[in-house]
Amino acid sequence: MDGLIMSPAIGEKILQYVGDRICFTFVQSPVQSKSAKAFLRTNIGRASGLRHDIIEGYSGHVALTGTCWRDIPMRLDADRWTVELTLSEVGFFEAKAFLVDDQGRQHWPAGENAGITVHPSAYRTGNTIYCAFTRMFGETKTALSTQNEALDLELTKLDRQGYTVIPPSGKLRDLQRELPHIFDTLGCKILHLLPVNPTPTTYARFGRFGSPYAGEDLTAIDPALVEFDKRTTGVDQFCELVSAVHLKGGRVFLDLVINHTGWGS
Repeated sequence: MDGLIMSPAIGEKILQYVGDRICFTFVQSPVQSKSAKAFLRTNIGRASGLRHDIIEGYSGHVALTGTCWRDIPMRLDADRWTVELTLSEVGFFEAKAFLVDDQGRQHWPAGENAGITVHPSAYRTGNTIYCAFTRMFGETKTALSTQNEALDLELTKLDRQGYTVIPPSGKLRDLQRELPHIFDTLGCKILHLLPVNPTPTTYARFGRFGSPYAGEDLTAIDPALVEFDKRTTGVDQFCELVSAVHLKGGRVFLDLVINHTGWGS
């Protein structure tokens, strides 16, 4: 049916925050039947079920069922239907209004669903981000240049013999010692970590250290970033860093590339 107009518009992408309210309106122009009813089909408010379906579907356990969708009746107000919803959950949701005529037939506007991305309320303001590459927080963090031609020549000889030489790296605990500067002095609110996962160190290694974007295990920590002791694992030391950030009132963002991995993953 022509003349079906939704607001937010069909295909529009919207950024909102938890606690916001969003109003959907739907107009049939010109009005052909006053006995018609309008509904909003959406998965807003069904974040837990939506995540469950996605995880189970992609893990091969069950097919994606779409059970998170529901039809919410819209109220006729003068010449338009309206419904207002409270956004109480973080996630990406979709919505589209449709009309049911007096014969029970459904009429949908052409085009894609409206998309609503809902972020945590705490991220509305004060989102200064400090981006940290943990490897660079070692002993050479203040050096103007780390190039050493004589050493590079020796390392190249070892490379040709099939050895793997990985220079010393900054550690998670080195970065943790910089938190007072990052959060107190600079006033940052978010620590954004470039990938901290293990990477290939032999075949298909990119560069001397290996590319941080070729993760071999997205749930593990690169041993090169960990101080050796008999009490903690790499994950433990990562948790130490995260806890220290939280004590500063900050948050940690992880940089993950999930559409490819290192060759041995």
